[in-house]
Amino acid sequence: MKWKIKDIWIDNPIVAAPMAGISNGAFRELCFKMGAGLVYTEMVSDKAIIYRNQKTMKMLEIDDRHHPIALQLFGSDVDSMVQASQYLDQNTNCDIIDINMGCPVNKVVKTGAGSALMKEPDKAVAIVEKILKVIHKPLTVKMRLGYTHDDINYMSLAKRLEEVGVSAITLHARTRSDMYEGKADWRYIRELKKVLNIPVIGNGDIKNIKDAIAHLDEADAIMIGRGLIGKPFLIKEILAYLNNEDYEEPTIKERFAMCLEHFTKLSLLYGEKTAASQMRSIAPHYLSGLKNASRYKARMSQIASITELEMIFKDYMDQSL
Repeated sequence: MKWKIKDIWIDNPIVAAPMAGISNGAFRELCFKMGAGLVYTEMVSDKAIIYRNQKTMKMLEIDDRHHPIALQLFGSDVDSMVQASQYLDQNTNCDIIDINMGCPVNKVVKTGAGSALMKEPDKAVAIVEKILKVIHKPLTVKMRLGYTHDDINYMSLAKRLEEVGVSAITLHARTRSDMYEGKADWRYIRELKKVLNIPVIGNGDIKNIKDAIAHLDEADAIMIGRGLIGKPFLIKEILAYLNNEDYEEPTIKERFAMCLEHFTKLSLLYGEKTAASQMRSIAPHYLSGLKNASRYKARMSQIASITELEMIFKDYMDQSL
């Protein structure tokens, strides 16, 4: 199961995706606890690093126990991307630096960053080429198929990035115009893996064990994003499959315990008020698939403290008995 990105050995092919507002230290710790081979941070801005934005500086903090970890950077200005990459290389303990060429959200794209770089392949390659001259850590790229279905250019761009020295490519099998709608088309990932000599990480629509099994052989590793929100134990389930081991679904109590652990770790990082604000959109996912969960999810979306969350879980257990 072991594989590597440049000189970084990774124990298994399960990769936790970079997700804005999700992939902080608390979530990453849960992913490592469940056995993820590689975990990504949420993306950080090149400009924010250069200006030493306080919030961004905190986002760069990586627990010494959490490795290997990839720190994802986004931006579109060549000089600032080079400076920010050099800072990450010299001043953080990440193992890998990843360049975001896939984010589809408007506030990123309108700056020329994220998947907007798919429209400017020459510029994308120039950014990577110049970064590689000033860093020592492996550099990887996460991209989409193209900006639109009329301009699917992932293959030519990936080949050029490999030629200049990128150590791995993650391909989200959608275009920017798809956003997160429709179905990710993994045939493009299969095609890329046949062509490149560097690792290809496949990304898109892995929500359960069935999805993971279907795609494990189509790339060197699978990256899971939204499928892990409220369900970090999916990593453990996939690992059990890979190791030919028995797997038991977590009990309701175990799900609730993980959710509370998530909240507690967030509170330690940001304080309870900020943690509660984040958990309002995360906690309901821990109830996904459970019976009679809808009204409890609604209550979770308004929590202001860990005590409130504990009370909701108690009420759910009481009504379930």
